[in-house]
Amino acid sequence: MAAAPVREVVEVVTAHAAFVVTPELQLATPDGWIPACKATGRAIAWTHARKLCRERLTFEVGYAFGYFVGATCADGTVGKNYVSLVVNDEAFATRYARSLTEATGLAARAQPVTRPSGYLGHDVPGYRVRVVSSYLADAMRQYVGGDAHHMRQAFPRIVLRDRKVFDGFLDGYADGDGCRAKHWAGRTLVSANVPFLAELAAIIGARFTPAREGLASHLSVVDRWAARGTFRPEHHDAEPVESSWVTVEAVRPRTAPGKPFTLYSYRLRPLPTFLVSGHLVRGGG
Repeated sequence: MAAAPVREVVEVVTAHAAFVVTPELQLATPDGWIPACKATGRAIAWTHARKLCRERLTFEVGYAFGYFVGATCADGTVGKNYVSLVVNDEAFATRYARSLTEATGLAARAQPVTRPSGYLGHDVPGYRVRVVSSYLADAMRQYVGGDAHHMRQAFPRIVLRDRKVFDGFLDGYADGDGCRAKHWAGRTLVSANVPFLAELAAIIGARFTPAREGLASHLSVVDRWAARGTFRPEHHDAEPVESSWVTVEAVRPRTAPGKPFTLYSYRLRPLPTFLVSGHLVRGGG
């Protein structure tokens, strides 16, 4: 590290912060590195710096992982830093907890709770599984397109890694928002999220007709759906992407009228990059 007095710097302003650097310092953009003095209006890489210090999980992407994702999509809640499931069925909650632990390594168990029932007008017993992990919560949000709300979530294509993962997803989702058919070999999935069911229908080669506006739609999943040959594996990374792009709103030249600015330079190895207020920059080689 070395310190040097300079007379001219620039203040780079984004939605997340304003930071002062030399005009020539390189900022990361989708098209490569550009000097800070020419960054106005450009997208640059940004990462929530505090999240780099959190515990990272190693995902075991198999049947249990698929079950966890499917059950969460059906009945779970994804908060800012937690994932939870509250249901009436103890066996379902236990399967969910077991799958969550196997897939993520996090300790999870079903706990007895009570919750209000608007239909019955009094509290009813249930079971809750809850783990605190902002890393897992971020991963789940990314799997479903950024918004984990049940009416807005997209189909999580991470479960198309292979048939084992996808079978787990179907079982988890059916345990939450489905039921076994009485007169044919298969299950019926129920959701008001039409795009979600439509994408799932295309994957299993099923016909799907959305219900009339305001009603939940049904998708029939026969046990022998795989014989149709419509499943196509896709590779998707399970680890969440922790960086994003932010737009540089302004680059303001600043000149020292009296005492010069003191800036510090770093020589880093093996990679010459670091963060300034969360924004990715490149130092000396």
